[in-house]
Amino acid sequence: MTRRDAAGDGLKELRDEIDAVDRELVALLARRRDVVARVAEAKRRAGLPVHHPAREEDLLSDRRRRAREAGLDPDLVEDLFRRVMRSSRVSQSAAVTARGVRPGARVVVVGGAGAMGRRLRGWFEGSGYRVAVLERDDWHRAPALAGGADLAVLAVPIGATAGAARSLAPVLPRSCVLADITSVKQAPVAAMLDAHPGPVVGLHPMFGPTTRVLDRQIVVAVPGRDPDACAWVLEQFTAWGAVVVSATAAEHDEIMAVVQALRHFATFVFGQFVSRVGMDLRRTLEFSGPIYRLELGMVGRLFAQDPELYAEIIFATPERRDLLRRYLETAAGNLDLLEQGDRDAFCREFRRVADWFGDFGGQAIRESSYLIEKLVERFG
Repeated sequence: MTRRDAAGDGLKELRDEIDAVDRELVALLARRRDVVARVAEAKRRAGLPVHHPAREEDLLSDRRRRAREAGLDPDLVEDLFRRVMRSSRVSQSAAVTARGVRPGARVVVVGGAGAMGRRLRGWFEGSGYRVAVLERDDWHRAPALAGGADLAVLAVPIGATAGAARSLAPVLPRSCVLADITSVKQAPVAAMLDAHPGPVVGLHPMFGPTTRVLDRQIVVAVPGRDPDACAWVLEQFTAWGAVVVSATAAEHDEIMAVVQALRHFATFVFGQFVSRVGMDLRRTLEFSGPIYRLELGMVGRLFAQDPELYAEIIFATPERRDLLRRYLETAAGNLDLLEQGDRDAFCREFRRVADWFGDFGGQAIRESSYLIEKLVERFG
């Protein structure tokens, strides 16, 4: 036997050993999944939420310690367990979703045939609620569909919310919770309070209709009237795995003007510009590092969706439009800086903004670096 043959046999034995270890890892993951299923059932019976942040952080700290003791990279082990725990939460959420806080209660979804309305309908039906859908052509059926409702959700466009509240309120029981899910809260909540004398709460799910599981998804809740009577609705979202964040209507709208309207508009302008200058998109991607590809991916994501949805968000209120006007004025204010090639002025302004961001800059580098590494691993 030659040295090459001997080395080949030894290498094959090592590869076989790796294969055996990998089979053990898969079997252990399957065993862990089975235990997670039992945990989910125990939580469902006890009415406990899926997400337990403190326990997760304790677990990750312990796994990092064990990794160091074993001579392994703690970051690698943490990344592995975060993926495993995420999968566990999703599995638990799917199981716990079957638990209704008030099973058998009647829910009417106005606009239930729309994308978000369908998603809400599915979640409520999966949790044992009796769900009815009311569409624009169904108002003659409103007394029958909504007359005994415990919860009415307005899943209609922002501009139609006030009218839907006025049309629906007269046939709702006084004890029924009236809620909306628009991305603007001051006007819709005021309209619901004016139309309905019973419990009112404004909701803003911070995710789209493609979301299948509510694990760690944010739902903003704006109190309207009788928060105790509305509490079970928020508890239901929590039971589904969502994180409920409370805010006043004014605070919500002020923050959303930046988080949604400004961000989407700035992305729209970037996409508009590169399309008009005739950029060779495919060729540009060949030169792109992961940061630019990630940013361009968010631009492409915007233009792959419904323009009516974004027009509704961007043009929703005069306050949002005023904010965007000031954004464009700020951009135009940099023309002199560019024309004069004033590098010193640029650096001064850069440092001023960096000081304003403060410690978030370091956090942003860590978080974006993680995303970039994941992107490289997946598509690099």
